Amino acid sequence: MKRLKASRAGHADELTVVEHLDELRTRIIVSAAVLVVAVGLCFWQNGLLLEIANGPLPGDREPITFGVTEPFLTTVKLSAYAGILLALPVILYQAYSFILPAFQPAEKRVVMPLLMAVPVLFIAGAVFAYFVVMPAALDFLLGFNADAFRIEIRGSEYYGFFVLTLISVGVLFQIPVGTLAITRLAIVTPEQLAANRRYAILVIAVAAMLLPGTDPVTMLISMAPLYGLFELSLLLARRFGRPPATIGRWSAASSGPA
Repeated sequence: MKRLKASRAGHADELTVVEHLDELRTRIIVSAAVLVVAVGLCFWQNGLLLEIANGPLPGDREPITFGVTEPFLTTVKLSAYAGILLALPVILYQAYSFILPAFQPAEKRVVMPLLMAVPVLFIAGAVFAYFVVMPAALDFLLGFNADAFRIEIRGSEYYGFFVLTLISVGVLFQIPVGTLAITRLAIVTPEQLAANRRYAILVIAVAAMLLPGTDPVTMLISMAPLYGLFELSLLLARRFGRPPATIGRWSAASSGPA
């Protein structure tokens, strides 16, 4: 049986289960290979990677380690996290390419811009977390009751906190994608979202409070851009968030009597 290349599958193609599995295997292999290369590259440049991760630390503080193996294992773990972030665009592309052929052309026009915005907003959130959230959080947390404690920073814990914070803020920056998705899919209207703005502020406050190592300063700093993104998403929803005519007709038909 002739194999169908993964990049050639389209909505009009009728693939067998074996061909679907073959395409999925190809995309998984490509994603895994890119991830291995990315992790290897990060480990090769682990000195630069550690320098970047230590950047938000105040003053001349440096993380410490305990035990013989901890420096190596901590470096490997940080390289793996960084490799995942580096390979994320390729992994997302492979996932999109596998899923998108299942959508109708009208549905693709709804879904494709949202999917393309996900990595862009994630990177923007991670950059904001690195330059704004992390320094503010570390200044507060390391300075709290500093006279009563001898504060040392353990490398494995700090790098876990560092990566988790970047990922969490990157995920929270997906607010415009979620807002446009629910409006273009006719789940709610922009007017309904605007009328219930106070509930959105409450949800944003709770989300900011759940960030790793949350303190009042970090919470307020995180809430400001999140609320700004919500207001921006409302403007985008009013301009681009109306459902296409085909989806609107489908929603009206599905809500009517059987």
